[in-house]
Amino acid sequence: MHNNQPIGIFDSGIGGTSIWAAIHHLLPNEKTVYLADSKNAPYGQKSKAEIIALSIKNTELLLSMGCKLIVVACNTATTNAIQELRAKYSVPFIGIEPAIKPAATHSKTQTIGILATQGTLNSELFNRTTEKFQNTKIIEQIGHGLVQLIESGKIDSPEMTQLLHSYLSPMIEANIDFLVLGCSHYPYLIPQIKKIISDNIHIIDSGEAVAKQTQNILREKVGFSLAENNDPIFYTNTNPKVISAILENNYEVIEKDF
Repeated sequence: MHNNQPIGIFDSGIGGTSIWAAIHHLLPNEKTVYLADSKNAPYGQKSKAEIIALSIKNTELLLSMGCKLIVVACNTATTNAIQELRAKYSVPFIGIEPAIKPAATHSKTQTIGILATQGTLNSELFNRTTEKFQNTKIIEQIGHGLVQLIESGKIDSPEMTQLLHSYLSPMIEANIDFLVLGCSHYPYLIPQIKKIISDNIHIIDSGEAVAKQTQNILREKVGFSLAENNDPIFYTNTNPKVISAILENNYEVIEKDF
């Protein structure tokens, strides 16, 4: 089964490019369209109704571009809106949520840390997931200010270092051995985080798992692309230089009002 239509990906900004990169690495023949809704970032501080409305807006735009599958590359949008999206549209959706299961399953200290947005940690889906692992101590931390700094290009700033120290120190003192990154922006902080935590603490993000699930859905339901022109397209509703700076190649970034 073949289908040359693009894969659509959206996030509340540039963070989901970490998910895009994992998908592009695993499925280099697939054309991708990425929406960076940076104008409305972060989603984590918005109400459930607002998050659903923004997710519908992004989905409608991707569907208008002929996308055959949509990846919700945002933890907050997944945990708050993916059920509504799946009920409303026939296209397959792939979500992203904190990888609690592998962390809790493999933890030797039975203590794990989760750094995520307020919207993710407060969601019903997150709470249902954590309830399954009552034998594991889960230390939750809202990453106040992290997304804003990343969106401003201040990943290596003193402010970022200070925030990460304040968020991670209690986790280190509690003897976590796994740190789950519960926001698609946060993988860009891994070099900074590694300077703070010990080598004994494993960092888990969801990029590879989402890429593999995308491959599975293409194989089972949608079809792989045979197209030769598969250059990705990135759309942003703020300054294109922000997303261009985080992408390694000279990919096309288009400023668009959405």
